[in-house]
Amino acid sequence: RGRHRRLNYPCGLHPCHMMGHMSEHHTEHLFPASVYQHRLTQAATAARNAGLDGLIFGTGAELAYLTGSWISTHERLTALIIPTDGSEPTFILPAVDRGDLALSAIPELTVTVRGWVDGDNPHDLAVKALHLAPDTHPTIGLGSSLTADHVLPLQQRIGGSTVLAATVLKELFMRKAEEEITALRNAAAAIDRVFAAVPKLLQPGRSEQDVARDLNYLILKEGHAAVDFIIVGSAANGANPHHSYSDRILKAGDVVVVDIGGTYGPNYHSDCTRTFIVGGPEEQHNPDIAAMYNVLERAQAAAVAAVKPGVTAESIDRIARNIITEAGYGEQFIHRTGHGIGLSTHEEPFIMEGNHLTLEPGMAFSIEPGIYIEGQYGARIEDIVVVTETGCETLNNQPRSLQ
Repeated sequence: RGRHRRLNYPCGLHPCHMMGHMSEHHTEHLFPASVYQHRLTQAATAARNAGLDGLIFGTGAELAYLTGSWISTHERLTALIIPTDGSEPTFILPAVDRGDLALSAIPELTVTVRGWVDGDNPHDLAVKALHLAPDTHPTIGLGSSLTADHVLPLQQRIGGSTVLAATVLKELFMRKAEEEITALRNAAAAIDRVFAAVPKLLQPGRSEQDVARDLNYLILKEGHAAVDFIIVGSAANGANPHHSYSDRILKAGDVVVVDIGGTYGPNYHSDCTRTFIVGGPEEQHNPDIAAMYNVLERAQAAAVAAVKPGVTAESIDRIARNIITEAGYGEQFIHRTGHGIGLSTHEEPFIMEGNHLTLEPGMAFSIEPGIYIEGQYGARIEDIVVVTETGCETLNNQPRSLQ
């Protein structure tokens, strides 16, 4: 599941065919410049409080969070440099890509823009913009998307130590502000409108690909700028979380997993899964399917109900997993219970065993347990939730029962 920039898979598992195309990112999809200016200040303050001497971010979701820019400059270095000495951030980019600055908030921000041409050394420019004192041993936070061909020369020039910036700034990135929650809420409402039409699309004689084509159209029609992923997994295909869609013909009574998402508004994501019966539940007469799905519904509902500030990410996973395991399907639940969502389809916090992170208000993530009976059928229920002061808000609200 993902975008042209980086593929993201449901619970980190699988690639899908991209039917939609990513539209240009225009300024009408940005937040006000004051939002990004505040984020830059927050990042510098958090880094300084953590003892860092500066931050360097490459292209991708972190840069978009801080500046609204989704610029892509391939192998050439584009970087946002944030010193922690109180001086102005610097944005360096290849001169050939300077036209894309207008698609971001950068022209309206207190940021120095420095272009470079082939033959210049952008790594020198980046380190110089940190304003490091000579003969020191600085600690610099590097962005997650910087590749080794940039990380290594930057480390050589920094001469001190480097850490992952996302680790230091994880609360800033994970705790969504109100404008981000609104964006996620709008994206979820749009994908819910698509799901309202799904039962009529699942008719005997149609192929998974036919349904996926219709879903692609509806996702865009409901206001998404792009289709991130489409999964239509019928019968045995639904037992494979790696599945996208195929030319398999639907039959009455087939169990079908439909998992879809797109990019909406200021480049925030929708992501939701429901499980259906071709022709409606009255066409399915296998009691094992009904029993299995009842367990899944209970597990998903219990996990959502348990979300509140102060509990750990792994405890939410454990609640869903225990219900499924106690019913005898533990070995058929083969992925984590959820993942964070925002400017990336998959980001922190990950709802999985071993993640001791304490949930806080503003964190947004999926709750999506699944049961997969290999060679026969599968089922998954997924909602995006946002942690509130007392519990959580569920952003997806289409029926979760077999339809």
